[in-house]
Order: sequence, then C-alpha cells, then structure tokens
Amino acid sequence: MRKLEKEYDIIVIGGGHAGCEASLASARMGARALLITSNLDNIAHMSCNPAIGGLGKSHLVREIDALGGEMAKNIDKTGIQFRMLNTKKGPAVQAPRVQADRRDYRISMRRVLEKEKNLDIKQDLVKEIIVKGKKATGIKTQTGIEYKGKAIILATGTFLRGLILMGKVSFPAGRMGEFPADRLSDSLKKIGLKIERLNTCTPPRIEGKTVNFSKLIKQPGDTPPPPLSFSTKEIKTKQIPCYLAFTNDATHKVIKKNLRDSPLITGEAKGLPPRYCPSIEEKIARFPEKKRHQIFIEPEGRDTTEYYVNGFFTGFSEEIQLEALRTMKGLEKVKIAKPGYAIEYDFVSPTQLKPSLETKRIENLFLAGQINGTSGYEEAASQGLMAGINAVLKIQEEEPFILDRSEAYIGVLIDDLVTKGTKEPYRMFTSRAEYRLILRCDNADQRLIRYGHRFGLISDEDYERCQRKYTQIEEEIKRLKKSRARTTKRVNNLLKKLGTDPIKEDTPLAQILKRPEVRYRDLVKIDDEDERKISSEVAQGVEIALKYEGYIKRELDQVERFKRLEKKKIPSDFDYSRLEGLRIESKEKLSSIRPISIGQASRISGVNPSDISLLLIYLKRREFE
Repeated sequence: MRKLEKEYDIIVIGGGHAGCEASLASARMGARALLITSNLDNIAHMSCNPAIGGLGKSHLVREIDALGGEMAKNIDKTGIQFRMLNTKKGPAVQAPRVQADRRDYRISMRRVLEKEKNLDIKQDLVKEIIVKGKKATGIKTQTGIEYKGKAIILATGTFLRGLILMGKVSFPAGRMGEFPADRLSDSLKKIGLKIERLNTCTPPRIEGKTVNFSKLIKQPGDTPPPPLSFSTKEIKTKQIPCYLAFTNDATHKVIKKNLRDSPLITGEAKGLPPRYCPSIEEKIARFPEKKRHQIFIEPEGRDTTEYYVNGFFTGFSEEIQLEALRTMKGLEKVKIAKPGYAIEYDFVSPTQLKPSLETKRIENLFLAGQINGTSGYEEAASQGLMAGINAVLKIQEEEPFILDRSEAYIGVLIDDLVTKGTKEPYRMFTSRAEYRLILRCDNADQRLIRYGHRFGLISDEDYERCQRKYTQIEEEIKRLKKSRARTTKRVNNLLKKLGTDPIKEDTPLAQILKRPEVRYRDLVKIDDEDERKISSEVAQGVEIALKYEGYIKRELDQVERFKRLEKKKIPSDFDYSRLEGLRIESKEKLSSIRPISIGQASRISGVNPSDISLLLIYLKRREFE
C-alpha cells in the first residue's frame, strides 16, 4: 500500500452537497482538510431537481447560511428564478424557492472549494475506512493510496452499492454515468455498522425546443427576487419562467396498462421507497380517483434548452416515459434528452449515530447526507455542515455542537434521525417542527449566527450587521408601542380604506399593526413620524413580532418546558438492563439508541411515559447516592 506523506485533520468522502459543506466548514475552522470524490467534474452536482429551497427546505438553507455555510450564497449567485411560496399563509410556513442553473451552480461551488486555502481536492474512489481499535484513522482508495486523517466524514450520497433500474433493465451506478462504491459499503459492514436499503427515482429531462409552451401555464418569478442568503443585498439577474402542465385520462391509461414495467410497482426495487415524493406510477396506482396531477416544467439553466419534468418521477423504461409524456397538453411532440430512472442504494441506520453525527461504534467517523437515510440537497448540506463543525471540535477535544429542536430545523432533522431512525428517505417538512413559529426562515440569523461567528465561519462584519438589524427591530417595536395614532378624520378614513374599523380614541400604532388588514407599510400613512428609514427586513421583523406576539410568547413557554427535560442528562454508561420495572422493549430501545437526555429518551418510539417516569426516579436517586 502506497502512502502519501501529507496527513490530514479531516478527510471528507463525497463531493455532493453534504461533502461540500463539511469540507468547507472544516477548512474554514482551521483544519487541514481533504475532499475526495469519484468525479471532480460533478462536485455539487444536482442529480435530481435543479432547485434549492421550498417548504421546510428553505428553513434548513437559511440556517446553513446563518451558521456560515455556502449553499444559500451559491444559489443566489446562480439562480434563474426566485419565488416566495405560501405568501397567503402565516410566516411560519412561508419559504423562498430558487430555480438553479444546474451547470453554473456546480461550477461556482467548485470554484469556492478550490479557493479555500486549507482544503485539498482529489479524484479517487474510496474502498475502505481504516480502523485501528475502535478509531477511524484513514482511508484506502482503489488506486492503492492510503490517506491518514484524524477524523473521517462519509458523505457518499446514493453511491453505496447503487443500482439503477429502468423498466426491466438494471445496472450498478452511483447515479447515471458514475461508478457505485460497492467496496466501501462492504467496509462499513466489516466495521460493524448496520446497513439497510432505500430507493428513490428521478424524472426525465426533455428538449425544450420540442415543447409547445403556449399550451402550458406560465409561472414567472417574484419581483423583486427574494434571496436565500442573509448576506445577499439584491438579486439582479434576469429571471426565467417555469411552466405548469397536467396529466390527464390518456396519461393515466398509458401508466395503468404498463404498471408491470415499473420496478417500483413490481417490487424489483428492493429498498424502502419515499412516501412523500412517489413516482408517477405509484401516484396513479395509489390515487385512482384523481383525474389529473400537476407537472412542473422547469428550466435546467440559461444556456440550455433542457427542461426538468418535476412531478413525473418514474422507474419506467424510456419508451413508456415518452408515450406517457406525449399524452399531455403541450408535450405532444416532446423528445426526451435524458430518461428518468429509479435507484436503490445502501444507507446506514442513523440510530447508530450520536447527535454530533459521529458513529457510536467507531470513534472519529462521522456520517452526513443520504448515507443517513435523508433525501434532498438541503437535508444533506445541513448534515454536512454539522458534521464538519463537529469533526473539528472532536479533534480539538472540545464539546460537540448540538442544536436542539427548539433552536433550529437542523436540530429537528438530526434528532429525528438519531432518535427515531427512518424507514423511508427522510424529507424535511414544517410539520415536523413543534416550534415552527419561532423557527422561521426570516429569523434564522437571529437564532444561529452567534454560533457561526463563534466557530469563525461568520465574519465580524456579517455578525455586526445582524446585531444592528435586530436592535433596529426592537427599537421600532418599542417606538410603535409608545407612539399613538390620533382620532382624526384622515386616520379613520385611511383605516376604512384598509377594510378595518376606525379608532374611537388615540391608539398605539403597535395595536393597529396587530390588525390582520394592516401592514407595516400602511403605518407610514398613519404615523406622524414619517422621517424614519426602515429596511424591508426590519419592517418584516417588526410586523411578525407584533402580529404574532401572543402566539410567540405561548410557544416560548412551551420551549422552556421542553428545555427542562433536555437539561436532565443521562450518563453515557447508564445500564438500562439493571433498571427494575422497565419494560423489555424499552430496555432494548434505550440501550440501542443511548439517549443523551430525558427529552431525547421520551421521543424514542416504543418508550412510553411510564418508562420515562421510572427513569426520572432512578436518576434522581443516583444524584443522592
């Protein structure tokens, strides 16, 4: 075995979205880092949809940005359409979504990685994790080279024994056109990690010049475009529209008569399937009463005529994909540029991880992204960032960085994985967060930027800018609570025009802003102090804080109760088998997952309230022994 002279602090395996964030965080925290991937040209490749963000996912991206990650900045530079979703609903579920130029996104991220001074990037296929005793100490590649590292981060995506399926055809691949990592999967089994299997699928890409867009519903971007990064002041790039199409009876007939062609229906795809992002054939089979399904025709970039058929995920053969697509209005003469396909792959059951994403069995080995059973670029990137931070903290012999469920969607994501595991590709939704009114997209910087600054991932300038913004919000809230609107004819006429009741006595402006019909911008016409200059960010923060003041306070009270349980720590060496009265199932679950607190223990499936009460009594008794 040939060894390279240079040794690394952190070795990151995989150049996807998790690997990019992990390697950048490691290097920016001062560690000597190596990113090793099977294909340098596909770093940060968007193997599925060409977009970042959306419901639940934008919350993760904003949190990555607040912690000093790169994803939001990169999509702001390379986006081709920007939209805010759910604008007619409350702020907790509003989320930006950005359509990407797939090629530019990849090139831009690689450029950032290459400029990072503490980071080396190499192309090779890793075949083995080197373990001495119970510690990971390096890696071996198929070219016969051994790299030593103090900590290893695995971010292999769908490459572990990846198998692509299209109709009756199947072949090994990490994704279309790339080799799978079969030997690395064997290495993980050898060191004692439990491996399971998942499957998912992608839709076809079509040639835009063969689409009749005049028959489709045009979906333009927002003006002005809403950026994803807190550091982006303005988006100036010209936006490109997306389009909306629909399946119909003819589409459904083609799919129904060919169901036996799909490995996702026949069971040839062995892995556990996604519940929330099913294939088109599974939708038709599962919901036969539904007459049509939305299909989004999304551009792949500025300099290509290729379009992504979002919503038409499939495992059918290319012939059947084409037949079904051509039944849709506007796609009668469409041609497929790249067929869709199903893929199954290995993942590591995430209950084998600590909340820091380090494996319990092997010290200094961290896992991030789809290898942990998640689905989506945003879920992967957030894990990569956390794994990178924690790997550096580990080799510095510092306490791990763990976000709890009340602090961030990232905390919800990781806690769900390590506490409950997953039986399908895990996808983030706002409904997964108990405290979503305080975990909004707009305030991710307020919640998390102090951590990013502490780790050296956020500049002093950005940190101070954030502090100024929230100071302005607090000051403006105080002013609105003191300032009053006068009961003049002019004020009451303005209130009537807004569709709200006139005031009968002088009323605090804050009280008026709490009315559903009144927006912050309307106060300018009512407020006598009209010399203020308030940014849109500050105005939004003020409006949300006042309109939802009561709800936010109630949620903060719930958080306090939650934190009391999280503060009740359980010793890492606690012997559950000796706890009399604890049910056998609970003993097995608690011994396997080894929760770090009573709060985490209470969220384990199969552990009931009586088990928690017994555990609390025993821990209390231990304090006085």
